[in-house]
Amino acid sequence: MDYIPSIAIDMDETIADPISKARAWYYRDYGVAFTDDQMHGKHFGEVVPPEHKAIITQYLNTPGFFRDLDIFADAQRVIEELNKKYRVFIVSAAMEFPNSLLDKVQWLQEFFPYLTWRQYCLCGDKSVVQTDYMIDDLTRNFVHFKGKPFLYHGHHNVHAEGYERVMNWEDVANKLL
Repeated sequence: MDYIPSIAIDMDETIADPISKARAWYYRDYGVAFTDDQMHGKHFGEVVPPEHKAIITQYLNTPGFFRDLDIFADAQRVIEELNKKYRVFIVSAAMEFPNSLLDKVQWLQEFFPYLTWRQYCLCGDKSVVQTDYMIDDLTRNFVHFKGKPFLYHGHHNVHAEGYERVMNWEDVANKLL
């Protein structure tokens, strides 16, 4: 059997958009909308007043929060094509928000019906992941990774250096398909 390279693909802020929903909930609860300029180079918890940082964590721990997230443009199409050429695994440090586990499985089943449950890796620490490639928005997940990392561009990682960056899913397609 011929060797088929593998790819680990992060979920949150790589294929799913929890930040838009958290921003919407924050606006709903506090009437404050943060601009893209305010978010530039920061995680959402760094933008809200210090006394509200726990509110963001509370949102992320709310059952159902991760179930209906928006999906990034072209992610479905590109991942379906990747799945024909690579062994694709969707990897999420979901244990950080245990209520997200069922939400994430159901979300994957809805948006990526061509993937099987064997391609889901919902874990606590991504250092166990050793695929040929990894697409992730957080550089901390590359620390112990031995394959080729691709940093998925996000408002929070604009200042990160030292990794090949992919700007969107069309960029992923151009590099890996």
